[in-house]
Parts: sequence; structure tokens; C-alpha cells
Amino acid sequence: MNMQSPNHPVTFQPQSDNTRLLRDAFGRFATGVTIVTAMSEDGPVGITANSFSSVSLDPPLVLWAPDKGSRRFRYFEQAEHYAIHVLCNEQSSVCHGFAKNAHAFDGLDLEKNEHGVPLIEHCLARFECQRVAAYEGGDHLIVLGRVLRAEMREGDALTFFAGKFGQIAPK
Repeated sequence: MNMQSPNHPVTFQPQSDNTRLLRDAFGRFATGVTIVTAMSEDGPVGITANSFSSVSLDPPLVLWAPDKGSRRFRYFEQAEHYAIHVLCNEQSSVCHGFAKNAHAFDGLDLEKNEHGVPLIEHCLARFECQRVAAYEGGDHLIVLGRVLRAEMREGDALTFFAGKFGQIAPK
């Protein structure tokens, strides 16, 4: 394997002994940052996720993919209702909080919807969802949800690229 540079990329075949390389390659795709929340037997829970995508406008569908190896997976594996929060650039501390603690709701403006799902305020967008299906996806579960209600506001996006936070501001 050669040292990486613009003229000399690192080329590899993904295998179980080089997952760090694959993770780094995936990290070259800039993503927004989301927090997914749900109600659980242990109270409200949240998890950071960048594996989020819109799927369909009619019907309104989104997907996200929790890691089966996460200690929080059990909360989201069967959640019938959940909310996906797209974070603004001023919410990196919210992201860090949920990266460390499933119950990092202290100090947040919070309400619950009619299904008991905790809703974080002041996000760029929020999608309140009902689970439609789930599919095996290797070490992740691909969760498909119908958007029951959405909210959005103006602001700059919190982004994640190559293991670091940044922001995207509209021109």
C-alpha cells in the first residue's frame, strides 16, 4: 500500500482485517449529522447517526441504519415510532452528548409527540416517523420509516467529513 496523495490513492479490497481503511474511505463522503430519538423501557433515548437518507416523496419515506454492535441497538431495533433530527452547526455539543450517552437530554429544549417520542428543538429539520420495515444490512439494520410529520428551519448544517465536524452554509 502506498502513501495516499491526490496523485497516488490508496487502493484496497475490503476485508475483515482492513475495516479501518474502508471506514476511512466511507468518511470521504460528507454527511449531515443526525440524532435519532425514541421512547424505551428505560425512558427517552437518542443515538447519533449519519446513515440517513430520503427515499421517497410519495409515500414520504426515509431510512437510517443503526449499528448492531451499538449498546443502544436494542432500543432502536424494534422502535415503532422515532424521530430523526438534522442538526445545525450550533448543535455539535448535542451530537457529542448523544455519542457518549443515550440519555443526554439534560439541558435541551425537549417535548414529546403523541407517541411519546422525545423531540429535540432548534434542529434544521426533524422527521417524526413510523417504522415501515427493516432489512438486514451486514453489521447494521436498515430501518425504513414513513414520515408522519416534518419540521424545518433556516440555518447552517453541521457536517461530518473524514472524522471531523464542519459546517455547510448556504451561498
